[in-house]
Amino acid sequence: MSGSSGRAVALCALLACSLLGGLTVGIWGASAATPLAAGPAPSGVAPPSASPTDSVTCPVDRLSPTTQDATQPRLVEVAPNPTTDQNVGEFVVLETPPETHVGTWTLTDGHTTATLPNETVSGRTALSTAPNATTDLTDDPVLELDGSIRFAADGDVLELRNGSTTVDTVEYDRAPLAQRWYRGSAADSNPEITADGQWWPHDATCVPPTQSDVSTATAFVLPDEPAVPLETIRSAENRLLLAGYTITSSDIADELAAAADRGVEVTVLIEASPVGGTPAASEPVLESLLESDVDVGATGGEGARYRFHHPKYAVADDTVLVTTENWGPSGVGGESSRGWGVVLEDPTLATELAAVFEADFDGWDTVSGEAYLADTSFVEDDDGIAADVSPSYPTEHDAEGVSTTSAELLVAPDNAEPRLRTLIADADDEILVKQASIDPSLSLLEETVDAARRGVDVRILLDSTWYHEDDNEALAADLEHIAASEGLSIDIQLVDDSDRFEKIHAKGVIIDREVAVVGSANWNENAFENNREVMLALHGSEAAAYYAAVFDADWEGDSWSLSLGTVVVVLLALAFAALVGRRYIQFGDETKIVKPEEKSR
Repeated sequence: MSGSSGRAVALCALLACSLLGGLTVGIWGASAATPLAAGPAPSGVAPPSASPTDSVTCPVDRLSPTTQDATQPRLVEVAPNPTTDQNVGEFVVLETPPETHVGTWTLTDGHTTATLPNETVSGRTALSTAPNATTDLTDDPVLELDGSIRFAADGDVLELRNGSTTVDTVEYDRAPLAQRWYRGSAADSNPEITADGQWWPHDATCVPPTQSDVSTATAFVLPDEPAVPLETIRSAENRLLLAGYTITSSDIADELAAAADRGVEVTVLIEASPVGGTPAASEPVLESLLESDVDVGATGGEGARYRFHHPKYAVADDTVLVTTENWGPSGVGGESSRGWGVVLEDPTLATELAAVFEADFDGWDTVSGEAYLADTSFVEDDDGIAADVSPSYPTEHDAEGVSTTSAELLVAPDNAEPRLRTLIADADDEILVKQASIDPSLSLLEETVDAARRGVDVRILLDSTWYHEDDNEALAADLEHIAASEGLSIDIQLVDDSDRFEKIHAKGVIIDREVAVVGSANWNENAFENNREVMLALHGSEAAAYYAAVFDADWEGDSWSLSLGTVVVVLLALAFAALVGRRYIQFGDETKIVKPEEKSR
């Protein structure tokens, strides 16, 4: 941040404090005199492990039970809120040593009690009062309970007894729809999972990051190089998997159909319930794919595994393409957005990403393309490119073959956020962030600010489109204040009136010009905690330098920054919002602005 900018921000912050009796608000806390976020990170707190295999937020050992025998009986899973009517088929899972007799056992919630049958069990067994319905909800063998016990969806305490002796007790909180509560244990290596357990969507994947020693990749950006995605699809000879939020591009559809015509096995998976409805431009695209024998699926809906299926990737044989852009004219078509993309050939990453795709495609919440077309009402998309308009932008950044030392496949919600926090925590010199917008309560932003407190230079480039502008201006004011009050090197700009692209849609970060992360995840909590997202972390100075050069060019181009008057207005608006009691939550020791749920793009 420049010295003049810092002095201006400090002055306007002082004016705002004076005008409002010392009240300033934002992500630095309730008082500028004693910033709640000031100072170094707490001592004694070690950064997360740099090992990608440790960066998993899901209950991996619960979803992939070991074959080792249990040493003592435990209640290890609860499913109190399935999508069935009246929660019929709700169950708990009991894990026991081999040949455990349960004929004298009971299960109680403190109000009602059910009796286990006079049988001997081994390993995992589901307990239910409606075993016929439960059989459709779990792969574990099911025992029928004798009694009327119900597992409350708003939280409960369950006690397993052998006569008058308590065998085990579990307590869980409010159950999200269709999710399961998985018991933690002392053997869990993941510190995110405690003995109190963790909720996780039914049949959602739980995978660690996959790292491979990839030596080369093709880096590209949009709107400069729309030919790269098309060429990747054309290269497929055996299999072609394409995953996206929406698909509206007839050019992409034509290439998918052509691949199917030449004998390639083509499969497409999209979001079933995009915000605002499925774009009308999707209807002819889906019809043409189905007519060409492309296997199409749509995933989502009430209680689905993921809030949104939001990735943007393709697997063509052993080639992986990951981009930040939707499969439409404004995205991969190069007619609007500044986006990032990467193509690389690697059997390991292709196999792992294909496994994620197949798990998503085969899920219980995925419907066939034919059923989706029959049941879906399509809506006109106001943000689409008009049929009679074909914007043209210059190719200032050619696609480039770059060397890499390795690449990591990151997926959300399984592992992406903790792994990105590790990468940011390891930054020594510089962090460059390019996003359409950023949720002020996101842990990745907190980690980035903490990096600045260690002396790392931070630059953040955001979009200024009308639906992002107010929130991004508020975030800019907050971060500029933190930088000025603590003497940090944080600079933030909003891109405006560029002749190189219409808006920023990229979702990327560059760390020390040695690591570049490219993928679909917006920097908000919903993306990392609830959505299916896919990213690639490219390691190597040459790959990172490519995206850094684009970042620098966009940064030096036409951009918006805070003037003194604008900062005063923004701070006053934030303070007024606090007085009327809206838009704020606690984030660690800091007060954070809460934004309404944004349209996933």
